[in-house]
Amino acid sequence: MDFNVKKLASGAGLFFTRAVQFTEEKLGQAEKTELDAHFESLMSRADCTKLWTDKIYRQTEVLLQPNPSARIEEFLYEKLDRKAPSRITNAELLGQYMQDAAKEFGPGTPYGYTLIEVGECERRLGTAEREFLQTSAISFLTPLRNFLEGDWRTISKERRLLENLRLDLDACKTRLKKAKQAEAKAAMAPDFQETRPRNYVLSASASALWTEEVEKAEHELRVAQTEFDRQAEVTRLLLEGISSTHVNHLRCLHEFVEAQAVYYKQCHFHMQELQKELGRLPNAFALNSTHPVAPAGPETDGNSSPVETDTLKIEEVQAPATGTRKAKVLYDYDAADSSELSLLADELITVYTVPGMDSDWLIGERGNQKGKVPVTYLELLS
Repeated sequence: MDFNVKKLASGAGLFFTRAVQFTEEKLGQAEKTELDAHFESLMSRADCTKLWTDKIYRQTEVLLQPNPSARIEEFLYEKLDRKAPSRITNAELLGQYMQDAAKEFGPGTPYGYTLIEVGECERRLGTAEREFLQTSAISFLTPLRNFLEGDWRTISKERRLLENLRLDLDACKTRLKKAKQAEAKAAMAPDFQETRPRNYVLSASASALWTEEVEKAEHELRVAQTEFDRQAEVTRLLLEGISSTHVNHLRCLHEFVEAQAVYYKQCHFHMQELQKELGRLPNAFALNSTHPVAPAGPETDGNSSPVETDTLKIEEVQAPATGTRKAKVLYDYDAADSSELSLLADELITVYTVPGMDSDWLIGERGNQKGKVPVTYLELLS
């Protein structure tokens, strides 16, 4: 128990000495040992690495999991060393709802059939998203977290130890400086006209004591300098390892980009397939409409346009004076009948609309050829 009390008292004294040294440095009353420029550069680089790694890590977490509650739940499971339960993605949930709705509306109806197709596509998108999240967490988030919770904590610990040893070193320098000043003052020849003989004897004794104090301070300074140099070398090696950290994070960044590219490529492929599937149902909107289509009769023949009849008479459709636009074909399209125009991907055609025409279709012209084309297969340019 006595040993513990002494140790506690020694620790308290050391803390007080460091606090005094730190305060005097801030007030400009004590000298401070400065590190070399290269060492300062290494520390600045390490601080910058930690700052931006932390920001990138947190924003990537938000990107992969926008729900704060879900992130907190995953954090708690991780701290409890338990596996988090599998969570369905929003796209998968949407796809499930669409397919359930199709069963209620009837999968044989145009709307029900379309719900089934879109729902299946959403489920595929959700599966691709789940794979992307898992890959990104392993290849990108985990290395960043390992640096912040492992390497950086070690660096911070060694830097704090180095700062404490620097305070001890500067305190020893200050103590030695004061001891030498006191020794020099005590060694000055006394003025016998003003100094009594008894005081002269005391002055000589004090000089010997200060000489002993100087020797003790010099020994403590040598020990403190040795410990500081050793810790500075350890800290320097850790700081130089930041370069290896950058190389590792660069590799992880490439893997993250690759995972993103694969994910977006899968999404693009699934959406293209869905568009092609929906493009095969050009009359789905008309068939599913709740408004009855008025039959053609003598009273409407005079006002009907060629596009309102059951069979579009392409030869009677004329391009308007204004309103034509250029369009780029996105996918190949095979005409279903003579009123439609077959398309080839990446070709340019002229398109326009005519009164009474379905908004999902346009009239397309390519040279002397003319016919209906689906809007979803086009990219309007001008």
